Amino acid sequence: MATHAQPPPHLHLAEITASQFIDIWKHYDSDGNGYIEGKELESFFRELELARRGAGVDPSHATFREKMNEFMSSFDKNADGKIEMSELAQLLPTEENFLLCFREFVGSSSQFMAAWRRYDTDRSGYIESNELEGFLSDLLKKANRNFDGKKLTEYTHTILKMFDLNGDGKLGLSEMARLLPVNENFLLKFEGIRISVKEFDALFTFYDKDGNGYIDEQELDALLKDLCDKNKMAVASKELADYKKSIMALSDEGKLYRTELEIVICRDSTL
Repeated sequence: MATHAQPPPHLHLAEITASQFIDIWKHYDSDGNGYIEGKELESFFRELELARRGAGVDPSHATFREKMNEFMSSFDKNADGKIEMSELAQLLPTEENFLLCFREFVGSSSQFMAAWRRYDTDRSGYIESNELEGFLSDLLKKANRNFDGKKLTEYTHTILKMFDLNGDGKLGLSEMARLLPVNENFLLKFEGIRISVKEFDALFTFYDKDGNGYIDEQELDALLKDLCDKNKMAVASKELADYKKSIMALSDEGKLYRTELEIVICRDSTL
């Protein structure tokens, strides 16, 4: 039996909820790269115009291109010709737009890692639903947003729906990091140097020369450079320094323990 492509979600922008926004995003970011671009973007904008005007639009028409350019100048803040989730989230009504609250609260990868350390209270390597609820509660308070218990639960489920890729009801570090602006998501940038747990164990043992279970910032610097060299990955010194700073945000007073580093470096970590 032939399978039929799912129709795009309807764009009722005046009443769209955060959960509906996620459905729209997932539909148009069909390759899951964190952006809507190229044909995805054109399809999205055609549906957007249809929702606004209630009539079909012709993408080849000059007016369509003009309106699309206007849309891009309003929402594509870094002018890269692509729309990422935080940019598109500006379409959401204010009371639903907790995604933008996140950006105000955790705008950089090092701030994100510090927040991760604070909310992964049991050091499991995951933020589970109760920990995520605490995270969102603090986030909304910092942004002076009014919310009740029902709304908080709804937002928690929305975040899980958006980022819990394997459906286990909790968020791993790489899943949660998708909340970051794409250019701040260091886990995506350094995907090429992530290694297996077996390789990691040997590497950590090599750098933890005194066997005390942790490495310091200087040892981390050498470890990351070795990984980049091994994978023939040319990285600017500033980028590497930012990556190191983000990882060190997980450390305990400058001591980076095996479990903290494993969730960042290993592609198959079971933590």
